[in-house]
Amino acid sequence: MAILEIGINLGMNRLVEIQYYSSSDNVLDSKIRAKFLSGIEDFISEVFGDEINVISLSSFEIICYQEIVQKPDKELNNPQPLLIFSIIEKGTNHTFVEQHLREIISCFLKKYDLDDILTRSPKFFKNFGSDINNILGDLRFSTEDRIRTVFRDRTYQF
Repeated sequence: MAILEIGINLGMNRLVEIQYYSSSDNVLDSKIRAKFLSGIEDFISEVFGDEINVISLSSFEIICYQEIVQKPDKELNNPQPLLIFSIIEKGTNHTFVEQHLREIISCFLKKYDLDDILTRSPKFFKNFGSDINNILGDLRFSTEDRIRTVFRDRTYQF
């Protein structure tokens, strides 16, 4: 059970993307994925009046959580979805991952000004990766990697 990749998109624009395992490369190209998630979010919202939560593929699942962001300027009534997603191995607890996604997006919104979120390029948010890693902890490691770090970090004395 591991998070393979995590990202934050503003509409169809990728702001943050971290790949922990190369197996997530085969899921979707980052630009196509942003368009796909934005399109499916629009479709689900418009047709069903609901939000996207889990997309299940044969080997992976994509967990999504979004916050709607908008400038306080009343003339520009243009709310946009700030979508955080995580590509996970099947069998990973959705609720547990979603709790982490909510914490990450909350931290992101506290750390960055809304004007920056709406106007800056992904380079501006590059340092946020360390915040994500701190929040995820060892959830970003596969079971095998977690076991390997336990034995690597211990020095046995006989």
